[in-house]
Amino acid sequence: MVDGVTVPRPRSGGTGVAAPRLADLAAQSGVSEATVSRVLNAKPGVSAATRTRVLAALDILGYERPVRLRRRGDGLVGLVVPELTNPIFPAFAQVVEQALSGHGYTPLLCAKQPGGATEDELVEQLEESGVDGIVFLSGLHADTSADPARYAELAARKVPFVLVNGHNERISAAFVSADDQMAAAMAVRHLAELGHERIGLAVGPARYVPSRRKTEGFLATAGPGAERYVRHTLFSVEGGHAAAAELIDAGCTGIVCGSDMMALGAIRAVRERGLDVPGDVSVVGYDDSPLIAFTDPPLTTVRQPVHAMASTAVGALLEEIRGNPVPTTEYLFQPELVVRGSTARPSR
Repeated sequence: MVDGVTVPRPRSGGTGVAAPRLADLAAQSGVSEATVSRVLNAKPGVSAATRTRVLAALDILGYERPVRLRRRGDGLVGLVVPELTNPIFPAFAQVVEQALSGHGYTPLLCAKQPGGATEDELVEQLEESGVDGIVFLSGLHADTSADPARYAELAARKVPFVLVNGHNERISAAFVSADDQMAAAMAVRHLAELGHERIGLAVGPARYVPSRRKTEGFLATAGPGAERYVRHTLFSVEGGHAAAAELIDAGCTGIVCGSDMMALGAIRAVRERGLDVPGDVSVVGYDDSPLIAFTDPPLTTVRQPVHAMASTAVGALLEEIRGNPVPTTEYLFQPELVVRGSTARPSR
């Protein structure tokens, strides 16, 4: 700290001498100490030419630029996803990559893993890489138990970002979401029209916004008493298997699942009991993941409009990067019911 201003440290391998005073930087760049202070603290009111001279002085004197002064604009955009084992996330990543490439940007894909780097650590790494912005897909913003302050801090550091799925009113940002309430309602109505009277819901943990919204849509459509047929479980094949087992034992002949992966687990639970899909139990997934149409039987599911959502997210982020503020609202996309072979009229 020199004269109330944090001055960058020497680069590793440097002489190790004391950091230069503002006077040294001012003399090297030919500007006043007050101007140097404004540049080092990323304050407005300094011309681009003057800022360049001060940054050049830092380089000439052999000192690292503060992180907040490192140049963006290298065409890198971070994409943070919760995992890659669920095929819907690589599908989103592919569309994001295509949309970014069309505008001259390259994505840096970061996937969280159990025991691996946290979302905050991944963001720190992306910032150190000088990304121009970040797309968060089903991140901590979707977890109502997580502290939303991390996103306010990111905005304060002037890092543009957009959030996909999991709208959180405590975060001031642009959101892009599929209408989860509508998705669950579509699935329930489809099963009811086939004649199913006892319909269950296998969905993720209640602390996640998409799970809550699907549950709300399910309860509003399934009618009185439907809450006893809701099972919150893990977002996985195993979670769907466990939840479906309980719902089958409760007499459900139709099961709505929070993801296609959970639906595959539900089908396995049906078959383990010597029953047939869809002859005895109908199963509906969610996402319309790649290759899901080729399962046995082909899965009836509610399709997320991945291409439209990912393209909109990229468009909003690029506007932020260009300095054009985007409304801090939720862009809500309508899902589509895709009927295939895993649903039919109940046989009992």
